[in-house]
Amino acid sequence: MCHRGIIFVLAGYHRFFSPLLPRSCRFYPSCSVYTLRAIERFGIGKGVRLGLKRLLHCHPWNSGGYDPVH
Repeated sequence: MCHRGIIFVLAGYHRFFSPLLPRSCRFYPSCSVYTLRAIERFGIGKGVRLGLKRLLHCHPWNSGGYDPVH
């Protein structure tokens, strides 16, 4: 049940709040989409860890680019 709740929150953020913010993501796919895909592929524990790791790499000294879930 927690799995669905986190996916619901991330999907809601991506659909309703993300369009209101300026496009500043360094990565493709965006961090919210990346986290959703990671949770769907690896489950809640590893998916959230991968999403948090991705967020920690989002800073001015990282060039970003294409970064699929693997």
